[in-house]
Amino acid sequence: MKASRIAAVGTVAASAVLVLSAAPAFAHVSVSPDGAAAKGGYAVVNFKVPNERDDASTTKLEVNLPADHPLASVMPQPVQGWTVKVTKSKLDKPITSHGQKIDEAVTKVTWTADGKGIEPGFFQKFPLSVGALPEDTDQLVFKAIQTYSNREVVRWIEPQKEGAEEPENPAPVLALSAATGDHHGSGGAEDASDTEKSEDGAKHSEQTAASTSADGSDTTARVLGIVGIVVGALGVAYAVFAGRRRTNA
Repeated sequence: MKASRIAAVGTVAASAVLVLSAAPAFAHVSVSPDGAAAKGGYAVVNFKVPNERDDASTTKLEVNLPADHPLASVMPQPVQGWTVKVTKSKLDKPITSHGQKIDEAVTKVTWTADGKGIEPGFFQKFPLSVGALPEDTDQLVFKAIQTYSNREVVRWIEPQKEGAEEPENPAPVLALSAATGDHHGSGGAEDASDTEKSEDGAKHSEQTAASTSADGSDTTARVLGIVGIVVGALGVAYAVFAGRRRTNA
């Protein structure tokens, strides 16, 4: 009996370990750029908000921008089904952007659901256009607060300490890449210019091909004409020569 009990307890413990190891890790609010977020430039960043509850929807998201690196320009993109509010505050230390001193900046952006919000099993992205990104740091830390329909509030505000395990409620972190020569991002203009060049090149190629084809046709016609003349002359010469031979005979 004792052996069977020990075996039963061992089986239950093993099952519990399997269940715990199979359980998915909880997702959290995160931030990532569309493309790259280069130092000194502008970028569109997305705050990804998953719903971690089975019995409630996410109905509100508050994102606090870093006070130690204020951003002169912050513009939210409309998200269907959500109302957005941008909060500005006076800066303790004014910043300079494009040669102008700025003593006020966006410090918080709040999205509130008009309807059901983010239901269980779904996630939502909230885009922001931000800049100019600082050049004296490798990352920006945002603090986010997620509110559920059952009034539960989850604060994603804990910073990641170097060498330590990930905190239970980590704050979203945006990694910044090396600065580029074009801080404003002229990719669109360059792409348009490249497209125009490609179109001009295609037109030039078509015209060249057409011209080459026409020249080729003219050359062929000329060669055939000359060949015809030569063949005709040879035929006449042969006829004259044959006639003379019959006369002499």
